[in-house]
Amino acid sequence: MQTVASASGHHDIGFLLLPGFSQLAFVSALEPLRMANHLAGHRLYTWHRVSRDGGPVSASNGLATLVDQALEPMPALDLLLVCGGVGVQAHCERSVLIWLRRLAEHGTPLGALCTGGYVLAMAGLLDGYRCTLHWEHIGSLHEARRFPKVTFTSQLFVMDRDRFTCSGGIAPLDMMLNLIGRHEGLGLAEEIAEEFIHERIRGVDDRQRTPLRVRLGHSHPKLEEVATLMEANLQEPLPLDELASYAGLSRRQLERLFQRYVETPPLKYYLAMRLARARLLLQQTHMPITEVALACGFISPPHFTKCYHDHFGHSPSGERKRRSLRQAELTPEVRGTGR
Repeated sequence: MQTVASASGHHDIGFLLLPGFSQLAFVSALEPLRMANHLAGHRLYTWHRVSRDGGPVSASNGLATLVDQALEPMPALDLLLVCGGVGVQAHCERSVLIWLRRLAEHGTPLGALCTGGYVLAMAGLLDGYRCTLHWEHIGSLHEARRFPKVTFTSQLFVMDRDRFTCSGGIAPLDMMLNLIGRHEGLGLAEEIAEEFIHERIRGVDDRQRTPLRVRLGHSHPKLEEVATLMEANLQEPLPLDELASYAGLSRRQLERLFQRYVETPPLKYYLAMRLARARLLLQQTHMPITEVALACGFISPPHFTKCYHDHFGHSPSGERKRRSLRQAELTPEVRGTGR
């Protein structure tokens, strides 16, 4: 496995900020570098913020971030991380993809935070690699059959040769602590974790998805078992009697279990799970609504539309319109910064 290397012992890290990037993910990757310099007493890391044209970039929270340079001239970096966020599909400009390919041709290791891996995949720079991005988007890419040459995993972060990809949230903190540990030793990485009150440095074997028992709000083993079965069978929903049988329960016992701990009937919970999946596909893919309906276990588009409207207050086509409006809202802001 190739790691980020520098003959001088000093490391130059670049952050390509895309409009709508996750500031939490960006800062979670940046702050460990700052703290490494502080604790070491000298500069181990230098970082460079890059945007397409050198102008400020607004994060998903609306805060504008100043950058150090545009794509050109090409910086000499030991690692370039693409920082993505909401609406990343709208920011795969040809100039960005070409620039990333040129970095790869020069041997620069590349990585991504949150949804930035989508841009690397669009540039063809993840073909033949294992990688990760936020769990919400991984499932959508599988459904849309995008990037068949890329192996997506649900790991918190992946270090595959000269590609370093990471899911969103605070997961970049763990990836950077692992990199710092490789460069400067585990002791410094652990000191940084202590400074940040980060009780455990998670590794490449950790998974990013919130444990099911946390999402359920309870750790009853039978409840987890049934919910896991539901989650694994969204396209072809299992009958309630079959779910109960798999868990060694009667139908009535299963209904009581859900009512006691989740305060909703099991079939209603199952339906909400399928609709949540459908919403992700509508927001993050261009799959026809009919295909989305089938992928989430609905036998007909009218039935899907009715259930969707009852649950979310608008139709599947309305969801698509809302997505288009959100993307359009970004456009004036992007133009205002010279894009």
